[in-house]
Amino acid sequence: MCLGVPMKILSKDGDNIVAEVDGVRKEASITLLGEEIAIGDYVIVHAGYAISRLDEEYATETLRLMREVFSEEDMA
Repeated sequence: MCLGVPMKILSKDGDNIVAEVDGVRKEASITLLGEEIAIGDYVIVHAGYAISRLDEEYATETLRLMREVFSEEDMA
């Protein structure tokens, strides 16, 4: 199963970001986003791309629900 996961942006270099969730860091491209993003924003990361920006409240609620449903191995 493929799953897009809300992640917090830690750094940005051009069209590339490093984002984190639960201590797991991933590199992703922001080339598919049609809006500006900044360090500290939350984005949905799927298959190496940030595909949408989320507000913090929505992102944290989504992560809370995902933690209820999936095991730690599923989230990594």
